Amino acid sequence: MRWTVPILASLFLAATVSTGPAADEGHVARILDRLNDANKWRSHVMIVAHRAGWKENGRTVRAENSLAAIENAAATGVEMVELDVRRSADGTLVVMHDPTLERTTTCKGEVDRHTLAELRRCRLVIEDTREATDEAVPTLTEALSAAKGRILINIDNKLGPAALPEIAAQARGAGMAGQILVKENLWNAARIAETRDVLAKVGVDVTFMPILADDAVRDAGFMATATSAFAAPAAELINWHRDASLPMTVRGGPLFSARARAAAILGNWHMWVNTYTITDRPVGMVAGGRGDELAVRDSRPDEAWGFWADRGATIIQTDEPKAAIAWLAANGYRIPYDLTN
Repeated sequence: MRWTVPILASLFLAATVSTGPAADEGHVARILDRLNDANKWRSHVMIVAHRAGWKENGRTVRAENSLAAIENAAATGVEMVELDVRRSADGTLVVMHDPTLERTTTCKGEVDRHTLAELRRCRLVIEDTREATDEAVPTLTEALSAAKGRILINIDNKLGPAALPEIAAQARGAGMAGQILVKENLWNAARIAETRDVLAKVGVDVTFMPILADDAVRDAGFMATATSAFAAPAAELINWHRDASLPMTVRGGPLFSARARAAAILGNWHMWVNTYTITDRPVGMVAGGRGDELAVRDSRPDEAWGFWADRGATIIQTDEPKAAIAWLAANGYRIPYDLTN
């Protein structure tokens, strides 16, 4: 089903996304339908809120990886939040991006040198202003609970593959196994085999997605192999742009070539692009230079989010979920959930 831009824009303005404060298992099922059947939903671009959605218009407005950010993301209408998982000194899985606490909390030192009780005394901060919030470092269990029945969670596992079975077990215990997505970098057959061994301990009720980066993967055939090996519904595709002085990508690179798009269609998987900024790295570093700053700071969203959507991306992970959803909807790239079954 294809929606024309004028019709879709008017439908979007007349309807609201069906997420809200309360859990809605039906809405989660609709998100999963779109995730698990990419070919059916090629006309819709799904949005993942990076670090749960901490920025608006280039400024941090809430603490990253916070329960408040998850709450806001669900209300905004994103399909998924990305959360970073680490471990406290006494073994509890916690949600934290950096290995140290200084940037995102009122505390100092390494995360894994603090017990959970000590982390509970650390307040999350809004990075730009250093304003301390009322929220402590959340546990993975708390984050799962906040998203349960509302949106999916993309787990960025900072602990290595060996931690995946424990993460999956915790999600399973919370009744959330079907709402999380785990991932690993794949670049050759040996890595696929290693990952398959780990996933045998994770369980088939947890969704796996390969990460493929164009410094190691340039062949659509390997893309097809990596996704089919795990029946993956998506592949996270990295178009490296490590030097900000270089021109932005013009065609999207080998992972967004015509052959890559054909492989995605044949395998029924989503092409996933990241437009967020990596801390202290060139803007658009993982998106060929076409990242959120181009869309928001430079007011050229058609050359960022639109560029990737036009090259086959049907999942965008962004630091600007609110703006991305609004622009995509107004330009015919979103199908409102309450207009579908």
